[in-house]
Amino acid sequence: MAEPNRIHTATRPPEFGTGYQRYALSLLLLVYVFNFVDRQIVTILLEAIREEFDLSDTQLAFFGGTSFALFYSTLGIPIARWADRGKRRDIIVIALTIWSAMTAFQATAKSFAVLAVARIGVGVGEAGCSPPAHSMIADYFGPERRATALGFYAMGIPIGSAIGLILGGWVRENFGWREAFLIVGLPGLLLAILVKATLKEPTRGYYDRPADLPEPDVTDTPETADEPAPSIREVGRFLFARRAFMHLAFAGALHAFYGYGAATFVGSFFERIHGFEPAELGLWLGLISLTTGVAGTFLGGYVADRISTRDVRWYAWLPGIATAAAVPFVFLYYLWPDRYVALAIGMAPSLLGGMYLGPTFAITQAMVPAKMRAQASAVLLLILNLIGLGLGPQFVGVVSDLLKPEFGDESVRWALLSTVAGGAIWATVHYALGARTLAQDLEAKETLL
Repeated sequence: MAEPNRIHTATRPPEFGTGYQRYALSLLLLVYVFNFVDRQIVTILLEAIREEFDLSDTQLAFFGGTSFALFYSTLGIPIARWADRGKRRDIIVIALTIWSAMTAFQATAKSFAVLAVARIGVGVGEAGCSPPAHSMIADYFGPERRATALGFYAMGIPIGSAIGLILGGWVRENFGWREAFLIVGLPGLLLAILVKATLKEPTRGYYDRPADLPEPDVTDTPETADEPAPSIREVGRFLFARRAFMHLAFAGALHAFYGYGAATFVGSFFERIHGFEPAELGLWLGLISLTTGVAGTFLGGYVADRISTRDVRWYAWLPGIATAAAVPFVFLYYLWPDRYVALAIGMAPSLLGGMYLGPTFAITQAMVPAKMRAQASAVLLLILNLIGLGLGPQFVGVVSDLLKPEFGDESVRWALLSTVAGGAIWATVHYALGARTLAQDLEAKETLL
């Protein structure tokens, strides 16, 4: 059993060499980058889409968030159950192919309804990415390195978002929004071929095996492929019985709520309030995401792995402290009158806002047995994305429309400020509450191994 307030460390040598571990993690990162390029490019294209189809902010939010999130979140559950007993690499290949093709298909839409259906198709494909990827990473890397590895993987969020913003803004201004969807969608089909050809399936639950067992043969078939995966009801009951998971998951959901809401409307905010052109805005927002966004996402996992060796509760304390520290900068970001100073201020919440990802993903993987890991990831993502991606953009859009008669174009400013600041304060409370039982919940999982 783990020592009080300590996470157990791996006792087995890695299944693969350091070089291949790094290659596999980098390839999964690249897949996640494509995932977020295809998902987030709409941020910089929304104003052009709104003008062509004459849409309200509520309709924009449905296209940019809700239509995607409903299918992305719910389909992740059955796909994850498949991943907990099937070949995870092949699931990622199929998913990558579907979402890349549907991203390109958005370019052909002649009506808002067709565009929304294509967006749903992107969500269907992307549902098959992170649950199997999280499970594979947990088998490539031991417990003492998982937050770092998962934080590295999560850098796909700011990197992909940055590429989508920079490339999407430039293509929209010089060619059009339809061409932007084509340019980012089609290369994913080539990446799917590379993943199929070079990504090896790790032994499922490799680091959960007792150290004195002989090393398994490294084959392309998961060790437990013939064993029945637990039902999603069993996984849910296991997770929901752990108060720390519930608090950390809800804190992450609040992060996603205001984060996706802000990401969906940040382009509209700077175009309406500060008068930016899309190419220049995409460049600035992309550079912020590539620098402070990437740094914060990686550092959250890296620092958590190191300071949690003394006390596992740092997996909750670190993101809580970072979230609370971001709140003053949020007010300055949305209220500062000069657009370039506002962008510079935005580097602080960009750095601090991604620090929750690595610790949250790592604790979820550490809290469950190997056969539950993909489904546990899917449960976490279901909570994050139904609340965050599904409701966050919709909430900002509805509030902006309600405030528009009084504030005009300024309504988007107040909708964003109230959502982001309020959500961050609320999330901080749940990190503090989650830390209180985190050690006990991890010890409960240890008794099952």
